[in-house]
Amino acid sequence: MALPKRKCESRPALRLIDTRKIERADWLEVRKTGVGGSDAAAAVGLSPYKSPLELWMEKTGRDADLPKIDPKDTAHPTYWGTYLEPIVAAVYTQQTGNRVRKVNAVLQHPRFPFMLANLDREVIGTPLVQLLECKTAGEFGTKLWQDGVPEYVQLQVQHQPAVTGKQAAHVAVLLCGQKLEIHLIRRDDELISRLITLEARFWEYVTTDTPPPADGSESADRALRVLYPGSAPAVDFSDDRNLSATFADLVSLRADIKAREAQAEKLKQVIQQAMGDASEARFETGRVLFRRSQDSTTINTDLLLLNHPELAVEYAATKPGTRRFLIRD
Repeated sequence: MALPKRKCESRPALRLIDTRKIERADWLEVRKTGVGGSDAAAAVGLSPYKSPLELWMEKTGRDADLPKIDPKDTAHPTYWGTYLEPIVAAVYTQQTGNRVRKVNAVLQHPRFPFMLANLDREVIGTPLVQLLECKTAGEFGTKLWQDGVPEYVQLQVQHQPAVTGKQAAHVAVLLCGQKLEIHLIRRDDELISRLITLEARFWEYVTTDTPPPADGSESADRALRVLYPGSAPAVDFSDDRNLSATFADLVSLRADIKAREAQAEKLKQVIQQAMGDASEARFETGRVLFRRSQDSTTINTDLLLLNHPELAVEYAATKPGTRRFLIRD
């Protein structure tokens, strides 16, 4: 596949499928046929939530046992992001005067068919901006927006002009349900060129059915446990110099971490002893809080089962086992 030079062509996207005519499950299957905007950061290894390996498992149909987001779970940020999207779009129009409309289609890059886009809204009636990305951020997510649009969102938004040929997008983010911020992101052809190259590299992993390297993230750990549940016999890497060196480095690093943790604990206790009963200590470069938490009430399950042993059978549940990574000499 020929990849773009630094200056990217700006041709209109193809309408791959009309989303008004398909069910959510079918729409999710269509998303597996390419890299969408929300996949962009994960595909290039810059998502704080998903690794390339976990994304690869989704695209290759190996994600059946991976944790799934329930779109009806009101305790999950995704639910509120979907529920509040039309409200964010309406307030955006109210604040800017820009009219918006739904596209109702999965769009496809005219040259690189693995690049897909599902737009939140299209901005009409102004030459300054053509796309709108609606976001919501709660108490913890808001911290990611303190210095502007987070990197993973910027990649998502740059993916959209890459597919559509558009020149600019607004990102409207509702912070803590109270404040709407609007950020302008202009098309960056140099970034888009690199993004296409990296997404093509990821998509080659998909088309060749080759798992990308794990990146050390929790997402990659989760993916590895599902991908390799551990039913095969032992394997001998004694003659593999690279893996033997990796193992030696891991043992050395873990020993160093253990020593540093012990040192950190000692330093902490020096400060605790100096504080005595004080609940706070201030230093030249910061402060320490050392406070008693509130009392809580728990159930003494040992005593409960001692007095009512029949409950152990009635409420017993099987917890699936997990693979443990243990180092032995």
